[in-house]
Amino acid sequence: MEMKRVVITGIGALTPIGNNAEEYWQGLVNGVSGAAPITLFDATNAKTTFACEVKNFDGSQYFDRKEIRKYDRFSQFGIVAADQAVQDSGLDLEKIDKDFAGVIWASGIGGIQTFEEEITSFVHGDGTLRFSPFFIPKMIADICAGHISIKYGFRGPNFCTVSACASSAHALAESFMYIKLGKAKVMLAGGSEAAITHAGLGGFSSMKAISQRNDDPKTASRPFDKDRDGFVLGEGAGALILEEYEHAKARGAKIYAELAGTGLTADAHHMTAPHPEGLGAKRAMALAIEEAGLKIEDIDHINTHGTSTPLGDIAEINAISSLFGEHAKNININSTKSMTGHLLGAAGAIETVATALAIKNGIVPPTINHLTDDDALPELNYTFNKAQKRDIRAAISNTFGFGGHNASLVLKKIE
Repeated sequence: MEMKRVVITGIGALTPIGNNAEEYWQGLVNGVSGAAPITLFDATNAKTTFACEVKNFDGSQYFDRKEIRKYDRFSQFGIVAADQAVQDSGLDLEKIDKDFAGVIWASGIGGIQTFEEEITSFVHGDGTLRFSPFFIPKMIADICAGHISIKYGFRGPNFCTVSACASSAHALAESFMYIKLGKAKVMLAGGSEAAITHAGLGGFSSMKAISQRNDDPKTASRPFDKDRDGFVLGEGAGALILEEYEHAKARGAKIYAELAGTGLTADAHHMTAPHPEGLGAKRAMALAIEEAGLKIEDIDHINTHGTSTPLGDIAEINAISSLFGEHAKNININSTKSMTGHLLGAAGAIETVATALAIKNGIVPPTINHLTDDDALPELNYTFNKAQKRDIRAAISNTFGFGGHNASLVLKKIE
């Protein structure tokens, strides 16, 4: 069987530092922090009182009153980002074969805001078993994939990937495989998350997973810094149009980059902690490079998972150092989570968008908020505090999730 090539022809992004892909990219290059005190609810009594919220988002600008009742915030984000990607791709929806166009959309948590509201209403009610008829359809993680496919009439593969913070990277990997095998021509893939709620914040806080730097939220996300104390909770969505190369070329589509290889592994180690030597991450990167037909020396840039947690950052750098050896010093390593915070199930999508734009524009966004070197980490180019220009032949986007899920995607400049 002849394997097909897969390219990225459309992008959409709704993030804490920009409500479309162009704004997002400018925020990344300029090193903008999306962290600020929480406005979505009163977090005064919480141990962490800040997050990376999407700014100036009003669902009523995109959906009418009857329609918006059906959508949790995570679905609203997803539908908006997906529409951006479709528009950006220039696809003629009247001409493409919709039996070979699909949607794989991810969310690590799904409609947690809806769940909170419905349970709170029930608990404080009169005991009657009364719930909204939209409760279940708004809450379930797969529903956004369904809404997007309905909107565009895409009748190909349609489902949701749920693998915690690796969810949308898995959505991209699955979409890649369907196109590579000739089972689809166009896939709309990505993920959305809206977990800045009482339960979302409280749950991660009780695990001691998130930063408590309430006195300085903007610098709280500090990947690879000695004083990092946890990730910053984020929200939003990222969407990509993946397309079979010949299909894209035939319609004269613009191409951001080629998605050339994927590596999917498990740590099989711990419920929430990464393998300390990064063995699963190392193998995921190696598999992705191999599938892309590249050598380790071809990799110029890695957008790391880089969450700003004490254990996670060092495990990932251990994996990079072990796999790449001396070549690790030649790689521009960064973490865009220093700016966006951690979008959980949507992280892989917005970071793949960032990686594709880095390749297209020849710029590696910075890892901001670096103040103090960590002697436990090797001396590598972490792209600290300022963007760096670089011709990028090939790059990796890493995304890892609770449960030991690892996903590495290799993107390369189109030839």
